Amino acid sequence: MKVPFLDLGASYRELKSEIDAAISRVLDSGWYILGPEVEAFEAEWAEYCEANYAVGLANGLDALILALRALAVGPGDEVIVPSNTYIATWLAVSAVGATPVPVEPDPATHNIDPDRISAAITPRTKVLLPVHLYGQPADMDPILKLARKQNIAVVEDAAQAHGARYKNKRIGGHGDIVCWSFYPGKNLGALGDGGAITTNRADLAGKVQMLRNYGSRVKYVNEVQGLNSRLDPIQAGVLRVKLKHLDEWTGRRRMIAGAYSEGLKDVALILPHVPDWAEPVWHLYVVRSTERDALQKRLGEAGVGTLVHYPIPPHMQEAYAGLGLSADAFPLARQIADEVLSLPIGSQMAPNDIRIVNNQITRRSSL
Repeated sequence: MKVPFLDLGASYRELKSEIDAAISRVLDSGWYILGPEVEAFEAEWAEYCEANYAVGLANGLDALILALRALAVGPGDEVIVPSNTYIATWLAVSAVGATPVPVEPDPATHNIDPDRISAAITPRTKVLLPVHLYGQPADMDPILKLARKQNIAVVEDAAQAHGARYKNKRIGGHGDIVCWSFYPGKNLGALGDGGAITTNRADLAGKVQMLRNYGSRVKYVNEVQGLNSRLDPIQAGVLRVKLKHLDEWTGRRRMIAGAYSEGLKDVALILPHVPDWAEPVWHLYVVRSTERDALQKRLGEAGVGTLVHYPIPPHMQEAYAGLGLSADAFPLARQIADEVLSLPIGSQMAPNDIRIVNNQITRRSSL
């Protein structure tokens, strides 16, 4: 592959000495569950996200699940979710026994359309769960206004939005709880699974801290039935190193996205749309084409790696056949799934690789 979709080892190679030193520090400490390294990362991550509190967790899915549990969401409740998202958003709702209620996206941004949410609210609606898809913020002001008016909580899925800003404020504290993934492929990625929540509410931070540790605040005293979902100190050490470089890496991603947008402006593709109020971090650069499969095949033959995020909408997955939703129930989500293609992007991507991708696509501009 001339241009891989993503080189996961590149960020480690760039920071090898710093990361190795951080791992050695944790190993030498003898503290391998929670402890000072996790607490230090939590403080640094909260500050970066402009939030009051952060709680480190085992992965992004657990962050969503524990956020919902902290808000007492359970059987009989409904949670409004995007119809166009990775299935983890829906799985978290199902994991607490609630029902996901899908709402279609804004076709320009692919994020949940605030204008469609009101019609989906019922007396059973407990939470609105927008996703900041591809690293671009959802339109939070109308979502928050509607939620406050209806006395509904807001949980944000920010698994792809590390460092993104909405109207000059970082994602991290707009809603009641914001959920993060540090999966290795994320903009801020660990060397394994990891996750966190951020919040401005001390009560919710305390509940998630308890829930992540077997439902215990004091050793051997279990107040509720919790989980074992604790951010590993080694991963916390790695994340602390990478966090120092995150803004620089985001700048590189923005440069790549700009080069794509400029180089492909005359090609018959739908390029990403960025509203004036959004500062995306370009976790993904996603184009759309009615001839997506042919374009992906030809790029692959030319040595350019691409991915489809995501080929099957959640409502069409076998896992959600029990909801009884037809394939055509959410036509926008289905259309997006049939047309999107993610181009290579990463903080260590070489300028020549960007030129290769642009050249290969423009040579196939008939697509």
